[in-house]
Order: sequence, then C-alpha cells, then structure tokens
Amino acid sequence: MMRLSLLLCFPFALLATPAQAKTCTPNWVAGWASSQFRPTGDAELPAGTLANRTLRQIVRPSVSGNRIRVRISNLAGTRPLMLAGASIARARDSSSAAIDPATLIALRFDGKPDVIVPAGADYLSDPVSLQTRALDSIAVSIHYAGDPEQTSHPGSRATSWHLPGDHLGDKAMAGADHFDHWFNLAALEVERCAPAKLIVALGDSITDGKGATTNGNDRWTDRLAERLQADPKRRPIAIVNQGIGGNRLLDDGLGPNALARLDRDVLAQPGVTHMILLEGINDLGTLTRDAPVSVAAHQAHVARIIGAYRQIIARAHAKGIKVIGATVMPFVGNGYYHADARNEADRQAVNAWIRTPGHFDAVIDFDRVTRDPAHPDRLLPAYDEGDALHPSPKGYKAMGDAIPLSLFD
Repeated sequence: MMRLSLLLCFPFALLATPAQAKTCTPNWVAGWASSQFRPTGDAELPAGTLANRTLRQIVRPSVSGNRIRVRISNLAGTRPLMLAGASIARARDSSSAAIDPATLIALRFDGKPDVIVPAGADYLSDPVSLQTRALDSIAVSIHYAGDPEQTSHPGSRATSWHLPGDHLGDKAMAGADHFDHWFNLAALEVERCAPAKLIVALGDSITDGKGATTNGNDRWTDRLAERLQADPKRRPIAIVNQGIGGNRLLDDGLGPNALARLDRDVLAQPGVTHMILLEGINDLGTLTRDAPVSVAAHQAHVARIIGAYRQIIARAHAKGIKVIGATVMPFVGNGYYHADARNEADRQAVNAWIRTPGHFDAVIDFDRVTRDPAHPDRLLPAYDEGDALHPSPKGYKAMGDAIPLSLFD
C-alpha cells in the first residue's frame, strides 16, 4: 500500500500564483452535504462493524473550487469520536472504491493526522489545495480508532467500502465490505475566489432520493446541479441535499423533525442564499395511518403544518435566505399511508397556502409536474417508482427539469 507521506510530494493542484492571490477574495461554500443523525432499525450497523476500520465514502461536489475541507460529524455521539486519520482523493468512478493514487492527499486536523471530535459536535479538517471540479466523484476515507458510536445518513444512495486497519492510501481496497450509507461525513466545503451562492434542499425521502439509482446520482437535486453546471451564467451556484427519508415538519421520524434541524442543516451551511423546502407529505400521511381522526383534527393538523412553514420562512429570512416552497406531491394509492379523500383535501389545503403569493418568496409546483392529469390525486404512472409515493429516476428528472433557474439569480 502506498504511504501517504510519499504522496504528499505530488500535490493534486497547483497553488494560485501571487498575481491570482492578490485578486482572490476566498469564500467557503458547502459543495456537498448530508444530514447526519442517529440511525435506528435496519440502518444501524451491528456493533463493531467499523471498529478500527477504514471507511471510504464517495461524494460529488456540486461546484468547482480551489481548496477543499471536510466536515466530520459526531452529532449523535455521547462520547468523543476518535479518528486515527483521514484522506481525500479523486475516485475512479461513483460505484467503486478505486481512487487515482496520484491525487491522494492526507487530511490534517489542526496540523495533525488524528482528531478527537467532541460528543455532539462537528469538526473541520484543515484545508487542502485541491482543484475540485463540479460533479467529480471524490473519495473521503476515514480510519477509526476504536469502535465509534454511530452518526450517519442512512439513505445515501451511494456505496461505501470498509476494511480492517489503515487503508487511507489503498488505491483499490480490494475485497472490502460495503453498504449503502454514509457515516460521520457531514459536508465537503469548497473554497472559491468568488462570492458564494448556495441552494439547500430541505426535505424528506423525495429529496433524499428514495427510488433513485444507487450510485447513479439521479435525484432531483442531482439533475438541478447538472443544469446549473451546464449554464455558464449559473455555474458558480452550489446545491446540497439535506433530505432525510421519513422526515416530518412537526414530529421526529427517521431523524429529527425539520424545525429541529433547520439551524444545523440549512442556516449554518456556509454560503447559503436559497432554500427549497419540500416537506409535509409524511405529516399528512401519518395523521391517519393508524386510525381515522375527526374533521377538527384534520383542520388543526393542516394549521400546524402551515405554522411550521411560517416558522421556517421567518427564521430563514432573518438570515437573508430566500425561501422557495415546493408543493406537496400526490400520494393516494400508497399502501403505507392509505390516503383517502380527507387526506387529499388536507394536501390541497396545504398546497393552496404554498401557492398563495406573499408566503414563500417563490414556488416550485412539483404537484403539477408529477400528478396524473386523469387522476390528480395520484402520481403519473410513468413517474411512479412503484409505491404511489416516491418518484422513479424519470420522475426525479422531470422534477429537476421543471425548476426555473432564474429563481437563483
């Protein structure tokens, strides 16, 4: 295995020239991010799975930059998270553990290879000079010292690989075990010599990408990133996906509720200027999943959902962030929520409020894009992943293509 000390002699990118440095006003922006929380159920790994192992995770930054740093999260930890080391490199592709060894750089934390992340905290690596290209596959490897408590993003739709011992410089990780989750990796932050502009997509499984292709990068947010990069005028705009499967506005589900995580997952992201909010379908569905409720309870629930929207808008506006509301998509026919006419009326009431001018700064009408014209309380069959709730890759592409890029000017 190639030693990292040798690879440091071959930097991934040249530093800026003195003339460039004089004209550069560096700004940090989140180029990629994932909402981290404590996994439960099938998303939780058996004890000892990551003990003294190297975990390699593949991510795709949405914007180019000159330097990069990694944000490690111990959000769910009750004791310090101990890492023996970490590294970063360009991945050969999005679906394997192989890296380009000529691009490998050892990460440092306060100038040291190891780091202790306090319980409940995040920790930034020292910046490295790495010419990051938008939509490249980047491999971040971390070597655990001991058996870590689990802080993760279960719905990665990306494969991660792990092997016993120190494999930070391993170019292939042959024979590695794997799973489709991210652990302890909260963000890839990119430094740019230009004002930062960032869109944060806050949502549930439809934003997280359930129904998308593993390692295919075909969520609606991925499609939006591709469109931004294809437009020279808007190429400097970054987007990060802060969706969590099962997430709700009002109550915890799989992960904390949207109001509880707003500060960390949206407002604290470096460079954030815009937020797209697509939340509410799980709130509407869970109301009657176990038993019917009264008409008054339906009305009160809709009012609370709208109240949560108002809270998010107010808190984001206080930080100068433009808030774009996305309408809630159809889910009649879903076997888990078994929505009826009353649930559909609730959805229509929520969407009417979202569409009303003066509430959100702008609206993306995902309901109109994805519904079946013949049965507007249901997803268009061509866009249905198969459960009458989650879009297929074709549906996600339609969503991403429907977003006016002028919203972010």
